[in-house]
Order: sequence, then structure tokens, then C-alpha cells
Amino acid sequence: MASIKKVGFANLPTKIERLNRLSDQLGKNIYIKRDDQTGMEVSGNKIRKLEYCVADALSKNCDYLITCGSIQSNHCRATAAVAAKLGLGSYLVLKGDKDTPVEGNLFFDRMLGAEIKFVTSEEYKYNRADIMKNIKEDLEKKGHKAYIIPEGASNGIGSLGYIDAMEEILKQEEDMGVKFDAIVVTVGSGGTYSGLYYGNRLYNNSATVYGFNITETKEHFQEVVLNLLKEIAQYTGKEIEARKDEIDIIDGYVGRGYALSRPEEIEFLSYLAKLEGLILDPVYTGKTMYGLVEEIKKGNFDKHENILFIHTGGIFGWNMEQRSLLK
Repeated sequence: MASIKKVGFANLPTKIERLNRLSDQLGKNIYIKRDDQTGMEVSGNKIRKLEYCVADALSKNCDYLITCGSIQSNHCRATAAVAAKLGLGSYLVLKGDKDTPVEGNLFFDRMLGAEIKFVTSEEYKYNRADIMKNIKEDLEKKGHKAYIIPEGASNGIGSLGYIDAMEEILKQEEDMGVKFDAIVVTVGSGGTYSGLYYGNRLYNNSATVYGFNITETKEHFQEVVLNLLKEIAQYTGKEIEARKDEIDIIDGYVGRGYALSRPEEIEFLSYLAKLEGLILDPVYTGKTMYGLVEEIKKGNFDKHENILFIHTGGIFGWNMEQRSLLK
């Protein structure tokens, strides 16, 4: 890993703290790693992955970053912020309506100077790679050199950021005198989970890495992770063998769908905020923490004692519909 370059943007290491009252209620030691505190404009898990992707772009003398995501994408906002910091251009392909109220991450995208192309859900699902390629070609005609970053920076090089995070966690375990036997993270595009899983295996760590998918299905992301593990090996030179059934992704908490909330989810987030002074987002960490608590109540985490939850950020993702469900 030392030979693979990255650009340092994130405030690291991010702290780990115990959620005392939630732990007492559930009879488990629940800890949280505050990757929501990696920065302000770049807050969340995406910046760890962008540190590697952007270093690769700079090594190729690129002056534009192109990426994609939903209209309230944390990744797109972080990409726009990094581009502005470095004096690069940014072009975002956003799934959503151009008439959507300019709030949250979309507001920051515009403030940070990103160029934006809005596409339909169908265009995004089937054509986003071609759309970004066309933007790249158009920019090249204008004398620019553009670098395409996939959704969530979830590719082999981006996932290296969460191998680093696993190394960071292992050091923090030593400092704290705690051994985490379960590590829990949201799965939205697969890169964060893949990096943690790879790092867990690379360092012969005994923890189980669990992912909660907040879109698509368990089976979809098991395939995504297996492919990403192969991509990661192209950079590290060390292949990690894994079977599909060894990829521990817990399905059943997508709810109404990606970025759509149910009243019980928002009620839980409000309860947790009052209980721990902790604010999660309704798209990613909220659904995952809700799922984790439900799984603990069902007895599905009985074999675990010390559980580490990765807070991947997303506070800017609260929209008017979700806020209206707060009581």
C-alpha cells in the first residue's frame, strides 16, 4: 500500500466512541467510528476513496473530474469540493429532476462550481457510463483532460481508502484495549465494504464485516464485492479468495427504496438523536443503524460482544420530505 500514492484531504484518524445508552439498552457494546468527521465540505466515507482516485487523476495531468450519483449524492458533493480545492473543474451527472429544490448537497454542488447534467432514473441506470464518456470527449474537444470516477468512487483504486481505514481501526483497538468482533457498514455502491472486507482479510483480523444494503439486493452486492476484490488486487498485488456466501450482507432494510424513508425509520433516527446526541442520515447510515438494532433485537448478533458501526456521513442529505416526517 505504501507504494500507491494518495492525496491527503481527510482529517484522520477519525475517532471511535461508545454509544453508552444504546449499548445499555441492547446489552451489547456498540461503538461508532466517526467518518462523518473526515471534514466539512468533504465529510463522510467518500473522501477516503477520493484520496486515491484524485491522486491517480493528478498523475495523469487531468484538469477535470467527472462523476455521477443521485441528486443528493454525498460523493458528488465531495468530488466537487476536492476539485475546487485543487483548482480543477468538476462535472456531475445527477439522477433527478432539474427542477428539484436547490437544497442540501445539490446546493453545495452549485456553490462549489460544479457543472451538472441531470438525467432520468432510466438513463442513469443504463447509460451513465456512456454519458460520462461523452462529457469527457466534449471536454477534450475544448482542450481539457478529464478523469472519470465511478459512482461512489467504488472501484479498485478507490476501495484502497478503506483498507487504510481497517489498518486505522486495528491501531485504535490496541490504543483502546477493545477488540471489535463485528464491523457494520452501509452498502450503497460497494467500495467501502469491499475495502474493509479486503483489509480484514489482509491483516488476518477475526472480525466479521457486515454490510446492510440500502438499494438493490444482497445477491447484487455480493457479486459487486467479489468483482471489486479482484480489482483491488490489481493495485496491491495480493489476491483475496472469497466465496459469495462469505460476503456478509444483510438484506431487508431497503424499505421504500433508495433515498425514500418510512415513518418508523425517521422515528428511530429522532429517538437515537435524543438518546445519544447522534445525527445519522436517512439515506445510508440511518437505514443501516435501524437494521442493526432490529437484527440485535432478533438475536442475530448474539455471538458478537463489541460491534463497531462505521458512520459514513451524509448529514446534508436530509430533504424536505424526510424532515416532514419528524414529529
